[in-house]
Amino acid sequence: MTDQAPGTESNIPGKPTSASRTTLSHIMTHADTNLLGTVHGGVIMKLVDDAAGAVAGRHSGGPAVTASMDEMAFLEPVRVGDLVHVKAQVNWTGRSSMEVGVRVLAERWNESTPAQQVGSAYLVFAAVDADGKPRTVPPVLPETERDRRRYQEAQIRRTHRLARRRAIKELRQARAAEGLQD
Repeated sequence: MTDQAPGTESNIPGKPTSASRTTLSHIMTHADTNLLGTVHGGVIMKLVDDAAGAVAGRHSGGPAVTASMDEMAFLEPVRVGDLVHVKAQVNWTGRSSMEVGVRVLAERWNESTPAQQVGSAYLVFAAVDADGKPRTVPPVLPETERDRRRYQEAQIRRTHRLARRRAIKELRQARAAEGLQD
């Protein structure tokens, strides 16, 4: 395997997927609940962003900021007492951006059963320098077949994200040319 991920142009040596992979665990309390008595989605989203940010910073070797969240799926409710594990890894890298995939698992406090997946998310981070300007990141080197699948899926999400952004820009320009406001 080379020290570059497929399709990258960086001269920076790549890093394997496992180099920055991490798990953040947290016990949910009453302070984390919503009006329905389950853990508020925003609490889970913060844990997701925290874990993804740690992974992005580790992979890029410095500060990285959240640029977007493509998708956040809540699969099952999380309850008070649950031990939540947020597992994150870099799926794909560009010149200065990284897609981080996150899986959220919960162990029920009152059951001795394996952790159950309760959520997932994809976030895009941009590596920045001290002035907040984009900086180059090392290519990610997928190690397993699962990592290679995640890399390919991330490329598809990126293509869709960029196409959606272009289509919205073109629509706004057309509306502006017609004198219409947003």
